[in-house]
Amino acid sequence: MVDAAAHEHTGFAADGSVEGFRQSRTLPLRVELARQLRRRRTQLLLGFLVLLPFILWAAFEFGTNSGNRRSGGFVDLATASAPNFVVFVLFASGSFLLPMIVALFFGDTIASEASWSSLKYLLAMPIPRGRLLRQKAATSGLLSLLALVLLPAVALLVGVIFYGSGEAVSPTGDAIAFSDALLAMVFAVVYIAINLLWVAGLALLLSVTTDAPLGAVGGTVLVAILSQILDQITALDNLRNYLPTHFSFAWSDLIATDIDWTNLAQGTFSAVTFAAIFGLLAARRFRSKDITS
Repeated sequence: MVDAAAHEHTGFAADGSVEGFRQSRTLPLRVELARQLRRRRTQLLLGFLVLLPFILWAAFEFGTNSGNRRSGGFVDLATASAPNFVVFVLFASGSFLLPMIVALFFGDTIASEASWSSLKYLLAMPIPRGRLLRQKAATSGLLSLLALVLLPAVALLVGVIFYGSGEAVSPTGDAIAFSDALLAMVFAVVYIAINLLWVAGLALLLSVTTDAPLGAVGGTVLVAILSQILDQITALDNLRNYLPTHFSFAWSDLIATDIDWTNLAQGTFSAVTFAAIFGLLAARRFRSKDITS
């Protein structure tokens, strides 16, 4: 073995890496995704999203019937048709549940590795820091998108079974055909995913800043709650437009015969801007951070 080791030749590439090393082969996305899907946390969360529409249906079924299914707000119209039930589910979960899910996936991504004392071993494999952060973020993004699609999909199934595939009725009285309502739901989910990018960016920034996953997730959720509270203060006037949660429910404008895209465009620009700032800060912080765990 000594003779074999003496004749072994190890070359180095121009960047100093060992010959044959390809950073693009480190930490494949499918490996990280499968690893996260096997975690009990992910399985329980996805299971809860499947169960939630049935819980809400049971609440309407065994609760007091308002008697009017063609007028009122999103809650009053929830049982008018399957599209209305989907709208209600998105409306009910948009304030806390959906931001919490995105914060959980992104806030836990790096901080959990640090809390397990496995982050330094991942970097020593070696996996470049930039690629590690990118693969972790991509995995969290896919899981978040899966959750955002799963909830309205199950809600639509529950709605079709119990309320029928009727028209979507808006609080303003507009009635949209079922096929058009489905298209509106698709655009609504796309907008919600884009709007929550700021949550993803902030959670990722906190995740590379602290070694406590709960701190990263909790800090992001607290910022989202604070933004929603400030958004209710009318004395702030136009300053509320700069809050990241101000346009969270702009997707409701899609439930109309004549769609106004103004709030949707402003919400998209706001979310992408916040996400870019937080994402760049996260990458900069992680690139220079002293990894000790």
